Amino acid sequence: MEADIKALNEKIKQESAFVDMLNLELDKVIVGQRKMLERLLIGLLSDGHILLEGVPGLAKTLAIKSLASAIDAKFSRIQFTPDLLPADLLGTLIYSQKKEDFEIRKGPVFANFILADEINRSPAKVQSALLEAMQERQVTIGDETFKLPEPFLVLATQNPIEQEGTYPLPEAQVDRFMLKVVISYPKKEEEKVILRNNITNVVQTINKVIQPDQILNAREVVRQVYLDEKIETYITDIVFASRYPSEYNLANFENMINFGGSPRASINLALAAKAYAFIKHRGYVIPEDIRAVAHDVLRHRIGLTYEAEAENITTEDVVSEILNTVEVP
Repeated sequence: MEADIKALNEKIKQESAFVDMLNLELDKVIVGQRKMLERLLIGLLSDGHILLEGVPGLAKTLAIKSLASAIDAKFSRIQFTPDLLPADLLGTLIYSQKKEDFEIRKGPVFANFILADEINRSPAKVQSALLEAMQERQVTIGDETFKLPEPFLVLATQNPIEQEGTYPLPEAQVDRFMLKVVISYPKKEEEKVILRNNITNVVQTINKVIQPDQILNAREVVRQVYLDEKIETYITDIVFASRYPSEYNLANFENMINFGGSPRASINLALAAKAYAFIKHRGYVIPEDIRAVAHDVLRHRIGLTYEAEAENITTEDVVSEILNTVEVP
């Protein structure tokens, strides 16, 4: 068994070498935001989608655009507005006078990387059209069904400061996102570097360091990362503690949690931890990997009651308390 893990570890070290090359390229244009870039890679390697929350101007667009450039993949940015229609997103049938027939015009969703900017600005039918494409990996236009390209990663952003004229995503829809990442302002030193970089005329170009096929191969390798039974128990304990807090010495949260993580939470916690271990060039998952990704996997999967809101308890507090209480293997 030890020999197997040692061999797997060596394999993962070789296979994950491209992660450092990607980071070097992205560091040329993005200062700080290491967590956001890591989470983008986790989503990409686990075949999951990401919901990103942060105030405007924190390099969200730049990050996914740069990642698409470094991977030599097609990038689409869709600005979600109240008047957007599903056809604007997916594509439509257009009558061609030349051919005297309808022809298919594919929408911007046919790309490897989609930036769904301010997804909560559009009504439910547009949101569900995107979420269906995310889930099914295919789009039907007229009576024809088209597969979406691989890899396919949706990065949806939400602006937390404006609530007027928005359509918040329902809890059941939010659950389809593998991770919900909250990003904050850069540190003072980082801001100085950002300032310096943006007032000079030097334009940094991103080199293509890997091909989309390599990402698809890496996904296969990520699945091979070793997950011990003790770690599986740790994952299920964390998720069950969000459902039945009193069974895990968290009786004070009994009236605070409306609903806990779904089975998707357990699956995504395991997959994200495997991808995190891969990024760290390791062939096995350790409890620290689970703890590193737990907030991003669980923060949008736990529903709080009015009592919790009245006492200013957030899902962040609940996840932190669960991680501090559940026994680490």
